[in-house]
Amino acid sequence: QVQLVESGGGLVQAGGSLRLSCAASGRTFSRHVMGWFRQAPGKEREFVAAISGSGFSTYYADSVKDRFTISRDNAKNTVYLQMNSLKPEDTAVYYCAATTNALFRPERAAFGSWGQGTQVTVSS
Repeated sequence: QVQLVESGGGLVQAGGSLRLSCAASGRTFSRHVMGWFRQAPGKEREFVAAISGSGFSTYYADSVKDRFTISRDNAKNTVYLQMNSLKPEDTAVYYCAATTNALFRPERAAFGSWGQGTQVTVSS
């Protein structure tokens, strides 16, 4: 497993942008599919985006497609989530997650390593 630490959350107005970062420990970072999930108060944790170990393949939830971009820098053991055109409904705690299973499912149970989360609040 890898240790994950998110950063970059904060308060932003609707229509604004934020970039989240997730720093991973260990020397096997490039072998992990990395994902971002989010959880709003009173709701289930939901899949946002994922990226393959090489970075060549990316996956998005329909609700964020064309607004969010996931990327990674394997030399820095870091994955990013660029969030543009933010909406109040994007408000949530955002979690970074990792799995070594390339045939992952975009759901919480498929990821074995998690960060502590970072709060994103979008005001209207």
